[in-house]
Amino acid sequence: MSTRKLILTALLCGLAIMIAGGIKLFQVASDTKEVEVLALGTPAQLADMTVSVTEISQTMSATFATVTMVGVDGADATEGWRLLAQGSVRAPSIVNDAPNKCTVTDAVDTLTCVVAFEPTDGSVTVAYVRGGAQAQWSR
Repeated sequence: MSTRKLILTALLCGLAIMIAGGIKLFQVASDTKEVEVLALGTPAQLADMTVSVTEISQTMSATFATVTMVGVDGADATEGWRLLAQGSVRAPSIVNDAPNKCTVTDAVDTLTCVVAFEPTDGSVTVAYVRGGAQAQWSR
């Protein structure tokens, strides 16, 4: 194959890649995705677990989320909970004065417990992630 044909083929391939990239960029730009924030007490089914946040309280020492969970035997009840506050995502923390600390879940009996997070100011959203799905609650 001659050099001209190779250069022309490379230019055509580059043009095809640019067109495909432009089409994909247009698809992504016009894609709308809404995030549903649930009201306190509204249950959500995530994989094999049914969860809800019934109360969120903020003190000087911590932010507490009272949660209910049922659906899995022996799962760590604090795993999967996150606090979205002040532009960052926070994992549960160990707070010594947390009332009714979370332990393990049960497949039949509903567990109601308190997940503690670092203290925060302003509005907060509590999220639970399990099985690739996420639910969020806010006051």
